[in-house]
Amino acid sequence: MLGVDSPLFSALAHLVDPSEDHHEKSFGNPSRTYVRDARAMASTPADVKELPSSYVFMIDMPGLKTEDMKVQIEEGNVLVISGERKRPEEEKDGVKYLRMERRMGKFMRKFVLPENANLEAVSAVCQDGVLTVTVAKLPPPEPKKPKTIEVKVA
Repeated sequence: MLGVDSPLFSALAHLVDPSEDHHEKSFGNPSRTYVRDARAMASTPADVKELPSSYVFMIDMPGLKTEDMKVQIEEGNVLVISGERKRPEEEKDGVKYLRMERRMGKFMRKFVLPENANLEAVSAVCQDGVLTVTVAKLPPPEPKKPKTIEVKVA
């Protein structure tokens, strides 16, 4: 009735052995890495717009240094914008936070780029706390000219 494959046993095994390996092998539970990445993506709002010659991605990055931001192209056509906002190391004796509302930690967004994105023409600029990534578009393919076939008399 309650075999090793039962949901109750599975839940108890999870409590007894919460190792990363157990999560990876469990089909119903996402891994810690997946949950961390999902949270990082959900907490990073972005504006995306299409212009006649490019795609533009804008993300607010107030207080971040450029070395704390990363812009990459992965898996052929996936734009990944990531980084980490670190808590300042200004803890002094007798100083305690009364409120901590600013988001700290890792952030990430992934965007699948369309086929006409020019992956060789990607630029990233951070100005006034806003990271703007511009991906140029490839020129549209030239329309195919109809091929005329000579009709011969048989």
